[in-house]
Amino acid sequence: MSVTSPPRVRSAPASGILNARPLRNPDAQSPQVMTRRGWWLVILGWLIPGSAQVLAGNRRLGRIGIASTLVLWAVAILGVLGVLLWRAGTITVLTFPFVSLIGGIALIAYGVLWVLLAIDTLRLVRLVKTSSPSRYLIALVSILTMVLTGSVVAYGAPRMFAARSGIGQVFQFGPPIPPSDGYYNILLLGADSGEGRDSMRFDSISVVSINADTGAVTITGIPRDMPHFPFADGPMQELYPDGHYGVSDPVCGWSSGINQLRTEVELCRADENLYPDAESHGSTPGVEATKDAAEGILGIEIPYYVFIDMDGFAALIDALGGVDIEVTERLPKGWGPAYEGQPVDEWAVGWIEPGLQHMDGDTAQWYARSRYTTNDWDRMERQRQLQAAILAQFTPQNVLDRFQQILGAGDHLVQTDIPQAMLGPFVDLAVKAREQPFASIELTPEGGVDPEEPDYGQIRDMIQSALHPPTPTATPAP
Repeated sequence: MSVTSPPRVRSAPASGILNARPLRNPDAQSPQVMTRRGWWLVILGWLIPGSAQVLAGNRRLGRIGIASTLVLWAVAILGVLGVLLWRAGTITVLTFPFVSLIGGIALIAYGVLWVLLAIDTLRLVRLVKTSSPSRYLIALVSILTMVLTGSVVAYGAPRMFAARSGIGQVFQFGPPIPPSDGYYNILLLGADSGEGRDSMRFDSISVVSINADTGAVTITGIPRDMPHFPFADGPMQELYPDGHYGVSDPVCGWSSGINQLRTEVELCRADENLYPDAESHGSTPGVEATKDAAEGILGIEIPYYVFIDMDGFAALIDALGGVDIEVTERLPKGWGPAYEGQPVDEWAVGWIEPGLQHMDGDTAQWYARSRYTTNDWDRMERQRQLQAAILAQFTPQNVLDRFQQILGAGDHLVQTDIPQAMLGPFVDLAVKAREQPFASIELTPEGGVDPEEPDYGQIRDMIQSALHPPTPTATPAP
């Protein structure tokens, strides 16, 4: 006798199961079912773009949306982890121009895909089958999420493209340079070549020393008329082995101050080609001569410079939204008297009043320039005060909010030889620096320096003591 096997029960294919789901094949005659389904599709489509299509529409399109979303999430998570665990390296990578370009294009492409998915989700909802007034709420939520996504793309993509353009034009390509004796030293030059001036001189000369471990910032101001200064090793030291005593030229006139080195090197001694490699490294002969002088005066290595024209100085402050300065005395705005003894009220075009002032670029520029009712030492102190106020404005929130304006100001009016590879470490140190006060050193009579006959050995000792203070030793117990 043969035994018959029971009939085999075939399982429904996976596609059949999916097709039986209410999200894909709902009861279209029930407004309540269609309304619940509509809310589910809109919310899922917003949380995980592409999920609505996988559940109720074109699965291939949905898989593209989900895959793109997962990639975006993965990149975002890696970016956050990178900033938390390796901030300097992560920022360095993000500031590469091609990364900004790819990021901007990818953000726009994802934004377009998201909007397309949202529109397709709204089609899948079949609003006419949902109940009233829910259909209007569903449509409103869909539109709001599309506007939100478009706003994110409109905010982020232009900043990425602006970063690529601005960073590429301002900063140089090149390898990073390790800190010297624990510090990154940067020569900060302010050029007074604005309206009414017939030449450009480095009238504001400072050295910013950034501690490579803590980010602590020390700003040393160098008087523009400092006499008989020495040079570090280089072509200028060969010309002036015993210190700079100036040069007399029938065209250039008498050049003796450190702020006139540009005139001497680039005009009076142009034929000597003292710094032939300067331009290829993003610098100029005048800047390199001033670097050598600052190194000789302070006794520290200064690999980088930042040059800001006074007009650029004002534009940068405006881009930052202004600066807050505590003014201690009334200062005039204006180029000075037309003749000796002319009253200040006749030539001043305005006044900067004492007290806490929120200054725009023009006012801050006059605050840094004004000297006719004070002296050069006061002017140097105000310039250092203003530099600290500008650095204080570089908060992450302020930079993000005004990113394009800041890049626009720096694009045309800031020059530097800082390589792009150093942006990450410097941004990392800038974050640390905000937790500490700025230190200031003035090589002035108030700082114990003789303006007529400076003791450069004493100055170097001052710098070393400020940058490397002695570590207090514990007193042994009796």
